[in-house]
Amino acid sequence: MKDCMEKVQFLKYAEEAYYNGSLTIKALSSGLEIGACNWNILSPKGNIIYLSGSVFASATATSFDYRALEGSDVLLYSDFTACNDVDGEKNDFPPATGSSYSSNIGSCWETIPESWLDSDEYSEEMEKVSFICSCALDTISDGGSVLIPIGRPGVMLQLLENISLSLESSNLKVPIYFVSSVAEELLAFSSIIPEWLSSQLQERFCSGQPLFTHIQLSNEKKLFVSRAIHSSKFLTSWQEPCIVFCPHWSLRLGPVVHLLQHWCADPNSLLIIEERADIKLALLPFEPMSMKVLQCSFISGIKLKKAIPLLKILQPKHVLVPESLRPHISCWNPKFSVHCFSENETIVVPKLKTFADMDIAMDMASELLIDTKMIQGKNIARLKGELLIEHGKYRCVLGNKQVLSSQVRPLLFLGRVDLDSLLMALKKMGMKVAAQHAQSTDGSENVSLVFISEPNEALIEVTSTQTTISVGDETIASLVSEAVRSTLVCF
Repeated sequence: MKDCMEKVQFLKYAEEAYYNGSLTIKALSSGLEIGACNWNILSPKGNIIYLSGSVFASATATSFDYRALEGSDVLLYSDFTACNDVDGEKNDFPPATGSSYSSNIGSCWETIPESWLDSDEYSEEMEKVSFICSCALDTISDGGSVLIPIGRPGVMLQLLENISLSLESSNLKVPIYFVSSVAEELLAFSSIIPEWLSSQLQERFCSGQPLFTHIQLSNEKKLFVSRAIHSSKFLTSWQEPCIVFCPHWSLRLGPVVHLLQHWCADPNSLLIIEERADIKLALLPFEPMSMKVLQCSFISGIKLKKAIPLLKILQPKHVLVPESLRPHISCWNPKFSVHCFSENETIVVPKLKTFADMDIAMDMASELLIDTKMIQGKNIARLKGELLIEHGKYRCVLGNKQVLSSQVRPLLFLGRVDLDSLLMALKKMGMKVAAQHAQSTDGSENVSLVFISEPNEALIEVTSTQTTISVGDETIASLVSEAVRSTLVCF
């Protein structure tokens, strides 16, 4: 696990990261949670947007940065809230036939998102938090305790702040516990990344005010943070009735299991949990269950009535959406191409660009005008230099005036893979291989498949234009890459 974590790169808001010189990766706020993001991946032949669960108005996280997602080549729509929302909104949402989308969205699509930032969803969210606080106060007043195994940090911080304020206004003095192996880190995390916080919290930060109340509550001995329920710190401060925040929402691991077993027979105590379809199954190990259960749902993404107008605002060239949204997308007649995907299905996306852009050094650009030939109706010039790929862009520079990058540049290889030579090279390395010929998914070209079964499984796909190596072991990947390079036939 330590080796895996050493490969993790931490990014600031909108910070660019570079992979292998060919990809530029940027994280943009989705508004769902503190640090939750959408991704912009830029390559020399186009950019891809990964759109995850997003929220326009959030009390804790930076607002949804949808403007940075406009005009992409490919948009992978991975917010499944709209899919789950289809049945819930089928009575008040335009049907899958007719042209009601265009008439309702048409002229005002550029200004719709601004109104969404002050939408009723945010008010509803605050009403839910207030209702949960009132239920918690009623439970405490009746002598019961409250257990809150909610895993979303933003929601947890909202409830912690509002419940503590409600207790103070009601003059109720009961302890609040936060029990988790990462409790201290989570609370510290919320105070050290202001760029990922909402504008209201950023104003607090700039004025020197505490971002959240947990620091003050801890100093006043109203909030007790502990790593485990068997720690001495937790046991010495324990008293009932109380309010406990702890993992895990599955009710199958963590402190919640022990606390549920302790309170499940108490009709005065309350379990607050996110709404789920399998609630009976989740509570089955704690039967007979006398404890009160309050299920609540929070905004987890973009609803269907906003999803389709949002796509019109972003105007990507190609959109990949879940299969369940097909009828709602197709009836709208969008100007961009739409592809629907299902689980375990491969989708073929049209080429983003036939050619890639390249920056040419000024000293070399003059040669384009000097040594140019007309071949088959095209102007062709011969250039002598070095082809680089950095920060997602191709560059052609003179070898003796090359501007060296601060990082080691990836090596680029060009040529045709000789399949017979590749098989021999792999066998010499002690690998057990088998070859097979097939057609590509769209049937447009031949594909040679090389299966490696020992010492570890790997797959090599060879076509006329590219070679793809799929392997989970880095050592095998390095050997296979070396074998492929050694068998390239230069043109």
